[in-house]
Amino acid sequence: MDISVIIVNWNTRDLLLNCIRSVYETLRDISFEIWVVDNGSTDGSQEAVKTTFPQIQLIENTENKGFAAANNQALKQMNGRYALLLNSDAALTDGAAQKLLSFMESTPTAGMACGQLLNPDGSRQNSIASFPTLLTLISNETLLRIVFPEKFPSKRRNYPDPIPVESGIGACLIIRKAAMDAVGIFDEAFFFFFEETDWAYRMRLANWQIYFVPSARIIHAQGKSAGNSVAPRILFYKSRYIYLKKWHPKSYSLMVLILFIRLLVNVALSLLGSALTLGLAPRLFDKTLIYFRLIAWHFKGCP
Repeated sequence: MDISVIIVNWNTRDLLLNCIRSVYETLRDISFEIWVVDNGSTDGSQEAVKTTFPQIQLIENTENKGFAAANNQALKQMNGRYALLLNSDAALTDGAAQKLLSFMESTPTAGMACGQLLNPDGSRQNSIASFPTLLTLISNETLLRIVFPEKFPSKRRNYPDPIPVESGIGACLIIRKAAMDAVGIFDEAFFFFFEETDWAYRMRLANWQIYFVPSARIIHAQGKSAGNSVAPRILFYKSRYIYLKKWHPKSYSLMVLILFIRLLVNVALSLLGSALTLGLAPRLFDKTLIYFRLIAWHFKGCP
């Protein structure tokens, strides 16, 4: 079998059905299977999948095991030579999977590749991620992408051909089974966020390359699977700290301090913005509350 499509879902029934539908509508001349791992959804996702797509492999968890652990359940059982990981809020465009597969087949050193993520209106999202370092933590990543475009590629440039990158955004990734066998699957210390960055880093250490394939386009309703509350932001910080402690133990304390100072600066700027707008910008006010909750979480010892 060519590809095992793996989709992890948590309470995104309609998006999930649209994601699955995009797989069946766009994968041609490719042998594939679909695995859906449901993390204890309460919105009828499991029943909808059974009714609409009874032929797919459905793993029903009774609780939210997180992104890494849920993917691993399917990765351990997949039959494909490649895994195609899709977020439930993503949808393949015509030919996207074929282009990713064709590139991997013609590039034996590639362990992982990502495509170009698009907003529903067709505008480009950042699809490429850099490994966290002291430079990326101290600096503004947007500025780094402008000043050092070769080192930090981004959506601001047009790439006619695939390019090597450090890591890709996990909304859509194709991974070679041989590379998984060499480095292992996801580290389940990561509940959500940074698991794909950690995976890419381990692959790079094992001499597998990571690529961005711009011609493979994927619609991504960014953030719909994570939500907009403070909880996913806490998960982001927690996962980032796990990553930094794992790969930068000597500078870990300094990195945490830098991130906390940046958080304090963000709070100050948000408060200033709220004052200048006389509190009439509700989104700015909500952002300020989230920053305060993140600070409180830090003072609790980042539980």
